[in-house]
Amino acid sequence: MKGLELCHKYFLTYGEHMIKEKFYSYRHKIAVGMAGEGSECLGFDDPISRDHDWGPGFCLWLDDEGFDEIGKPLQKEYEKLPGVFMEFDRKESRLGNKKIGVFKIADFYKKFIGLPHAPETLSQWINLSDEYLCACTNGKVFSDPLGRFSDIRKKLLQFYPEDIRRFKIAAKCMSCAQSGQYNFMRSVQRSEYFAASYAQNQFCSDIISLVFLLHKKFTPFYKWKHRAVRELGSLGKLIHENISQIILANDDMKKRDIIENMCSSIIIELKSQGVSDSKSNFLLDHGLAVQTKIKDANLQKRDVWGG
Repeated sequence: MKGLELCHKYFLTYGEHMIKEKFYSYRHKIAVGMAGEGSECLGFDDPISRDHDWGPGFCLWLDDEGFDEIGKPLQKEYEKLPGVFMEFDRKESRLGNKKIGVFKIADFYKKFIGLPHAPETLSQWINLSDEYLCACTNGKVFSDPLGRFSDIRKKLLQFYPEDIRRFKIAAKCMSCAQSGQYNFMRSVQRSEYFAASYAQNQFCSDIISLVFLLHKKFTPFYKWKHRAVRELGSLGKLIHENISQIILANDDMKKRDIIENMCSSIIIELKSQGVSDSKSNFLLDHGLAVQTKIKDANLQKRDVWGG
């Protein structure tokens, strides 16, 4: 059984009854679900995942007022719920990261995006991490009568403002060009195999991020990037397969060809979306072209290398 399904059933079996019995007058103020860090929130958990931070449990989110009124007693009642459900028990990480239980809505989002609300300006959006945005918008909301938790979540899921998306696309194009199309073979020719390996991995990571940006989806934590990209249409499947090939290949010239194939596929998509009109085969040129299409003057002038 997948962890998210287990958590939902656990809530329906025990959580709903606990809220109705102990906190009836506050039931409309309590949002419940499972989201945040962890493979189960992405649906990628498997038997290996069950050794830590996995098992029955859920999050309860309250606004500041509600947390001040019932946060502590709600947490105490939550901790009284059965520790074993459907023969699974909750295994907590030795790192002590609290992933389940009672949280302030504001604190949950501040942990990931540094704000108690959805970003409202380009300057608030520009430095946000794809991985953290993915973490606070994954999983599932089981119940949210007031909709305060879900309202922030929905605004984030609308994805980056278009100028921010283009800025990030431009930066990844340039990074992919530098690591894959330029430095990989130069490092091989110098017999600098650590540098070549590093360039290869950097390229693969960044080109996956590019596919997510082109599909207006947040990139997950690095451990799940390769697995997740294959779910993003034909381009995602192609990139997933090509990365598998480049990792297994022993011939550096073959790796170079695979890198160029991936870049060509990205360029086709950039042109299809109308974010680049460059005729070059070099992704750096496309990054520069994308940057010129950013409408905000300050953002267009900002150094994409420095972020």
